[in-house]
Amino acid sequence: MSDDNLIQASQGTPWQQWQQCAHLARAPWIDPQQLCPPGRRLVLVAPHPDDEILMAGGLLAGFAGREHDLLLISATDGEGSHPDSQQWSERRLRHQRPLESRHALQALNLDLCHLDWRRLSLKDGGVQRNEAYLVSHLSQLLKPDDLLMVPWRNDGHCDHEAIGRAGAQAAQARGAQLAEVPVWAWHWASADDNRLPWARARRIQLDEARVARKRQAISAHTSQLSADAGRPPVVPATLLDCLLQPFELILL
Repeated sequence: MSDDNLIQASQGTPWQQWQQCAHLARAPWIDPQQLCPPGRRLVLVAPHPDDEILMAGGLLAGFAGREHDLLLISATDGEGSHPDSQQWSERRLRHQRPLESRHALQALNLDLCHLDWRRLSLKDGGVQRNEAYLVSHLSQLLKPDDLLMVPWRNDGHCDHEAIGRAGAQAAQARGAQLAEVPVWAWHWASADDNRLPWARARRIQLDEARVARKRQAISAHTSQLSADAGRPPVVPATLLDCLLQPFELILL
């Protein structure tokens, strides 16, 4: 079964089941300031517009006023999110989804004039064809003290996994710290699923203000949250519920 089919085959694991996950309950807490203190750069690679918020919207909310410590890389423009849609053509999505990302980052109070935000415009759904380029590109950008944040390399979506693999190689080559983030794994995995590397799991603690800003930022991605001609939203409510808890799960 392909990665994307794996996601589609699952109805989603509700947060109520994850609350019973012993591995998750044992994952140590880490303060955002401890993970990314002032002066340490966060390099975040998002496969599609909205992934930067789903992955780390709460953490990013703390970079308002310290945008110089943040490098955001958007791999694709997300044009493949609505195949065969009459409402959302690829051409429309190439314009709409980066615009949604802009609004989402502004909802986090980030100053986009001072943010290093790079768009690679790789093919949505075809990032793996550019995996070697990503390794080279990230290796040139990274510094040894950086924290590189990428999707988990087994997240269940081909673009997420390609970026996860490329990030792992680049971080190792440059001596940077790697943080992998499960996104779609919340949807397809079961509670206490042994396919997740729980020994590496950490929970970034988010206060109410950070969660509220993340929620507001997610709401900017209207194309992903609305039904389309009887099709359910691209990002299901069960997944959002998991990603709007008072923590963000990372694998260190």
